[in-house]
Amino acid sequence: MKIVILGSGGFISKAVQNELEKFKVSILPIPRKKIDLTKKNSSKKLAKIIKSSDRVFFAAAEVPAKNEKMLINNLLISKTVCEFVNKISPSYLLYLSSDAVYSDSKRLLCEKSVAQPSSIHGIMHYAREVMLKNSYKSKMCIVRPTLVYGKNDPHNGYGPNRFVRLVKKGQNITLFGKGEELRDHIWVQDVAEIIAKLILFKKIGTFNLVTGKVISFKNIAKKIMEASNKKLKGEKLTKILYTKRIGPIPHGGWRAFRRSNYKTIFPNFKFKTFDEVLPKLIN
Repeated sequence: MKIVILGSGGFISKAVQNELEKFKVSILPIPRKKIDLTKKNSSKKLAKIIKSSDRVFFAAAEVPAKNEKMLINNLLISKTVCEFVNKISPSYLLYLSSDAVYSDSKRLLCEKSVAQPSSIHGIMHYAREVMLKNSYKSKMCIVRPTLVYGKNDPHNGYGPNRFVRLVKKGQNITLFGKGEELRDHIWVQDVAEIIAKLILFKKIGTFNLVTGKVISFKNIAKKIMEASNKKLKGEKLTKILYTKRIGPIPHGGWRAFRRSNYKTIFPNFKFKTFDEVLPKLIN
């Protein structure tokens, strides 16, 4: 068995590779510097090194997709993969998508919720899902994680990753509005473990990777400050500041999920809470 990772240089894909290595399986990482999937004939390059018996983890993307150029590049990447799987159908394909494919709702979201994205990022992922379904007819799995956090995140997005880095630099944490938005945050190591298991057991279907619990950005910032205070034994730290919000609050201030489909196949798996992961972020 060989597992191919398309986009092996990414935050999540690196964590998945580390997890798969624990199982002593053969892994072929393909980062962008090795094969640029936006280029012509890149599907032919894939066909030369990937066999029909291989399993493919498709994580290659320019994320978060914020503009039309990034959207087009991501669709070109997907086009390359679709051309490849048409030529050499691998035994299994797992696509790393996003919960951004769902529209906002006052109800708890789940895999049966309508995929009706309003952001460029969400549109990109949903378009790629449709492209893959039309091109690949073998065993496929789609995972849609919510906000992923962890030490090695390169995006420095608003939330745990940025807040921890600011505190370590002695800088203030600035929140939008009162930081009251409630969101589901998931630790990258938990995401990696679930994805690795899905690949190893060749599970098919669509799975939201969510904890099922929400926490406000204000509470996240407070917990980080408190943990940092304990670590530095009372030394004076930075402050939490609040800035006037420009425009409407994202997602109406609340975006939550119900129990995910992964629970039906991995009933004993439990995602770590933010409190459990926090010491790993601070240290």
